[in-house]
Order: sequence, then structure tokens, then C-alpha cells
Amino acid sequence: MRLLLIGLGGLVLAVLLLWIGALTLLPDARVATTRAIAVDSPAAPTGAAGGGDILEVPIAGVARTALADSWGDPRDNGLRPHHGTDIMAPQMTPVLAAVPGTIEKLFASAAGGTTVYLRTAQRDWTLYYAHLAGYAPGVHEGQVVHTGDVLGYVGDTGNAGAGNYHLHFGMMRTTPDQHWYQGEDVDPWPYLARRQPLR
Repeated sequence: MRLLLIGLGGLVLAVLLLWIGALTLLPDARVATTRAIAVDSPAAPTGAAGGGDILEVPIAGVARTALADSWGDPRDNGLRPHHGTDIMAPQMTPVLAAVPGTIEKLFASAAGGTTVYLRTAQRDWTLYYAHLAGYAPGVHEGQVVHTGDVLGYVGDTGNAGAGNYHLHFGMMRTTPDQHWYQGEDVDPWPYLARRQPLR
């Protein structure tokens, strides 16, 4: 009888571990709906940032076809909608400048953790990178960056949840006189996945 109980206990433990392992492989258990595109083609920038540029995917090695639309999904037990696109990637994967611009603010917050605010050259967009594990060496406020420059690394800081490694990528439409924390939140997914130009 004792041998049977030990065997059942081991079986229950194995099933539990498999279930937990499967959950860690899911892209984002909190995402209620997803949209994906079927074609991944290279971007062809058409002008200065904010003047028609196509955003590059802001994580090294992630294809546009891997992106899911999480805009508006419930967060904090349904108390607020999600304003951004979560891009899942392994811890410490390089996070890249999606367009050329200037690093306007490096900031740490309870929600976003380690963050970067990147302003486009025409100052009409601010791109928000959150939950970083840390910044790339030498990254500083006021730094001019080019598309593809490494800003930091994928992490789980802020309210991401331990082990939920991803980049929260947000976009704000701004006017040149607005500060890094001002602007109108805009769904990044069409700009990333569908290659909609910044206008």
C-alpha cells in the first residue's frame, strides 16, 4: 500500500511539473486575443523617423509573424486595459531601437521596471520599452541612436511577473513640446506587425 501511495505521489508531482513547464512555454497566458500576420518581409524605411518610417521589430531575432496583439487585454484582474504590445523572448535577448531617434529618458518604475523612452527625430512619437533586465553598456539620456542599436535586454522587471520574460513595447503620439511622459497612447501592433508607416 505504501509503495502504491509513493507511486501515485510521484505521478501527481510529474503531472504538476509538466503542467507548470507547459505554462512557461505559452507566449503570454494573460493574452485574451491574438492576431498574427502571415508574411514577414524586410522593412524599407521611407524617411526620417516620424515621417513615414517603418518600425523594426525591437527584439533581436523575433520575426513579425511571431507578434501577437495584446492591446486592450485586461490587466490587474480586469481593472485596466493593456496599452502596448508584449513581445515574448528569452531573458537577456537584445532589445533594439525600432527607429532612429534620441533616448529621452531612462526610468525605473514599479509597473514598467527598467525602461527606456526613445523620441523620434521629429519628436512626434515616443517609443516606450519596459521590463528590461538592464541597459546596454554606454546607453544614456540624450544619446542619438540608429535603427537596430542595442538599448537593453529582455527581462521581467516591474510588474511583468518573475520569469515572464518579455518586452512591453508602447507608443505615444506626441507634439514636439510635450515631455517624455506625455502623449496619446497608440496601439503599436499595426506599426510592428503590419508595417504601417509612422505618420
